[in-house]
Amino acid sequence: MIPNMPFKPVPILLTASKITLRPLQHQDAHALFVAGNHLSFWQWVQPNYCASLLDTQAWVASSLAAQDRGEHLPFVIIDNQTQALLGTTRFCAIRVEDRSIDIGFTFICPQFQRTYANTQAKYVLLEHAFESLGAVRVEFKTHENNQQSRRAISNLGASFEGILRHQRILADGTLRNTALFSIIHTQWPEVKARLLHYVSSFE
Repeated sequence: MIPNMPFKPVPILLTASKITLRPLQHQDAHALFVAGNHLSFWQWVQPNYCASLLDTQAWVASSLAAQDRGEHLPFVIIDNQTQALLGTTRFCAIRVEDRSIDIGFTFICPQFQRTYANTQAKYVLLEHAFESLGAVRVEFKTHENNQQSRRAISNLGASFEGILRHQRILADGTLRNTALFSIIHTQWPEVKARLLHYVSSFE
């Protein structure tokens, strides 16, 4: 059954026990640059939005413009204990008529990778998408060769759907094959139980 609540993604504060997702603001550019200025993040992603502070400022501006157009909903990931900005994630490819949304553009500073940060961030995004927005489908996309990202998405409980060939032209002119994963609303109770188990392991 299709959920009957309004599907209207808007900027919102999403909180877990150890992290908070806060809507991106222009003044976050410097902290986001510091968190993302690691070449390893950008091996499979082009262009490098944190190559310089000016690049990050431009990326923040374009992200907020996409938010104004209703296309993206970008967040920064804040550590609740230290209030440090750990990275970023967002809802994107918002398709209101299909009640479908992507989660992407995620990076977390190295010292918080493989910790509670990503698991809790993905949990609150998925919970909001399925339980507050009434999404019927959430997608995840990553470079075909980005095995670390593919494992992380699979570990969430998302289903691998296949490879989208030549799905994107990258900044250097190469063609990207994209691995596509999804979670649909009928899967969410099972995925939620799985994620809650992981989240509780960090408590």
